[in-house]
This record gives sequence, structure tokens and C-alpha cells, in this order.
Amino acid sequence: MDKLIVEGGQSLAGVVRVSGAKNAVLPLMAASILTDDILVLTNVPNLGDVRTMGRLLRHMGGQAALYPQIGGGEVKEEAVISMGSLSKPEAPHELVKTMRASALVLGPLLARHGRAKVSLPGGCAIGVRPMDLHLKALSQMGAEFDLSGGDIVGRAPDGGLQGANLRFETVTVTGTENVMMAAVVAKGRTVIANAAREPEVTDTARALIAMGANIEGLDTDTLVIDGVESLNGAVHRVIADRIEAGTLLAAVALAGGRCRVIGAPVGEMATVLDKLSEAGAKIEISRDSAAGTGGGEVTRCPYDAADLVVEVEPGGLTATGITTGPHPGFPTDMQAQFMAMMTTARGTSIITETIFENRFMHVAELRRLGADITLEGRSAVIKGVSGLSGAPMTASDLRASASLILAAMAAKGVSEIFRVYHLDRGYDGLDAKLINLGANIKRVPVK
Repeated sequence: MDKLIVEGGQSLAGVVRVSGAKNAVLPLMAASILTDDILVLTNVPNLGDVRTMGRLLRHMGGQAALYPQIGGGEVKEEAVISMGSLSKPEAPHELVKTMRASALVLGPLLARHGRAKVSLPGGCAIGVRPMDLHLKALSQMGAEFDLSGGDIVGRAPDGGLQGANLRFETVTVTGTENVMMAAVVAKGRTVIANAAREPEVTDTARALIAMGANIEGLDTDTLVIDGVESLNGAVHRVIADRIEAGTLLAAVALAGGRCRVIGAPVGEMATVLDKLSEAGAKIEISRDSAAGTGGGEVTRCPYDAADLVVEVEPGGLTATGITTGPHPGFPTDMQAQFMAMMTTARGTSIITETIFENRFMHVAELRRLGADITLEGRSAVIKGVSGLSGAPMTASDLRASASLILAAMAAKGVSEIFRVYHLDRGYDGLDAKLINLGANIKRVPVK
């Protein structure tokens, strides 16, 4: 197990590239279960969760070759997956206890193999993320479920899953993905109302369409899916990670400096870019137009990636409030990083978390640095302080890990951050990228 030692006070400068999206690649890997053919994913980030999903697919009897070397020691950002030999439609606890995305194999297994045994998933301890929304929707398609020893045991009817008119009571990203993957090879038409609109859902739908699925309503809250007999293989490029891009921008905003972030999915980051601009960051988008220079609204750009240049004078942030919400609202996965930004901003900001009820566990650790944060129900009131001081901290979850690193980079003195294995689950070398921009960060084993 490693820890990070961060010496604060360095501004950032340089160029950094955004990796493929964690929240997109995992459902894409699960989608490989739906075909006997080979699914090739490119722009695959090097993450702990990707490796765990690869082990899970191999446990089922499939083949999943991740990150092959292509000569000269260079590693290709690619996954080549073949699930034609799947023999064990199960996801055991020992493989999925650290990864919420393991739930995504349930729908594909039921749709294509008629049965599934999936351990209740683990992941970050940021609140209740119930499977009941998944199970209720799949039950309406004819599946039956039992809970036995912490496992969800599911069976499809003899004729296979049937299309249905479904409506999620609450917007759920993994629920939408799970049911969408089940529906593409179910009998008849499925309509998913109140579907999640996150870009990662759309990316999964685009891949399924490339595999032969019939899906309409992309980027809307209603998906219409006509089931097909079978899917073929495909080659699909994973979209860039909007959360990693936002985290890098927040790091520059908090530490100060000027950086170019290459390949950011700007078309899916409008809310984050607007809030960064409102807080005082100068943002330029290299393609099509744009620019917020503090207080200005950032021009919307297309779905594909572009470069962002962000510049912030040290101490140049102004307090700005946010409320998290489903896409296109402010993403809950950027809440902790934005809070770190606000700890030294001029004035008072209020951050309200509407997605997860327990996603303020980083507050106690930020206070250790001298942050002035008061919790009031599902809101945090942050009064900007003139400076932070280094201290030991412990990460509670993936995005909290990033927020603690950002705050430590802005603090005077040295900080130690423990339990950074959370970071490695979902960020592709974030500490190394920040080091290349000028941050003073060392990764050392915990004795």
C-alpha cells in the first residue's frame, strides 16, 4: 500500500493529456458479454477498476487482453475482449468487492445467457446506491431474482427477456446502462423513461449501435430500443474522461498557473467550465470558439474532444456555489475537487450534494489543513481562508483522494495522504501527471 507525500506551494505549468473515461470503459467491457465476436476498445485508461473487470471477464471463461506491448516497451491503450467461451455467468464477491461497476454484468448475462449470479457490488463508501432500481426494471422484462448469501441470483424466462415500458423512479446511470444492455437483445421493444443522460451512457449506446443494436433517443431521457437477434463485434474508442479533465483544471485553479489540457471532452463539460469561469479561471477552448475570462459563460462545443487552456493567478479564485445533479447538471464526481478549490477562494460558497447522501467525508480531512467548512444537512458552507497548512490525511473514496491532493498542493508545508489505492482505481496516473506540471508529489510505500 502506498501513500503520497505532497509539498505545497508550487504553481503549475505545461501540457497534460486526458485519458479515457473510467465511467465509460467499464460498461463497455461489460457489453462484450453480449456477443461471441471480438470487441476492441481503444483509448483505455490504465486503472485498477479496468484490471478488476478484466479479471472478472476471464473468471467467466472469456478472454480479455489489456494494455498489450507493441514494441520498444510501449504499451497500447487497448482492450481486446472475446466472450464467446463464457462458461460461468457469475461475479463472485472476491472479485467485485472493490468495484461498483460489477453490477453492470447482470443485465448482459441475463439477456444472453439466461442466468446470472452477481455478488452485491462494493466500491466507494459514499452512500447507498441501491440495486433495487436495476432489479425492478429487469423484473418487468421477465427476470426473476433471489438474494442468497449476499449474491443476486437471477433467471430469465424460457423465452428470454421481453421488451417493456420502463420508468426509473430516480435517475440512475448504472441502472440505465444495465437495462439498455439487456434490452438490445431482448424480444421486442423496450422504452426506458427517466433514463440517465450522462455522456458515458451515450458512449455505451454508441458502441452497442456499432455492434448492431437498434437504439434511439441518445442524449435524451427516453431511450427506445428494439431488440435484435444477436450482436457482432466492433472497434470502439472510449471517450475522454470529463472528470479527470475537470480535476486537472481544478488543480491549476487552486495551485495557480497556466496549463493546456489536451483532449478534454468540452462538449460535455459546460457546467463545470461555467463554474470554473465564474470562480475566476480564464479558460480558452482551442477549437470552434470560446473563452470565459472570469464571470463569462463558456461557449458550448461539440461532443468530440478539444484542448483547453486554463490560467489562474495564485489566490485569484472567488467563492462560487454549486449544486450537484444528474447530467447536464454539475457532476457529483467533481464536487470534492470543487470544494478543495473553494477552501482558499475569496468569500463564502455553498455546495449542495443531491446525488449521494454520504459524499462529504473529505470535509473532515480538508479541515485538518485549516479549511473552514461547516456541514448543514446536505450542504457544506465553505468560508475561504488565506492559506492552508500541510497535514496528514486519509482518503475515504476515489474523488475525495483527488480533492485531498489538490488541497495539499495549495497548502504550505508537507502533507501525507494515505489510502491512495482509491485514486488508482479511477485515475490514470493523476499524481504523475501533476508532477509533470510542476507539483511536488512523491509516492512511497507505507511501512
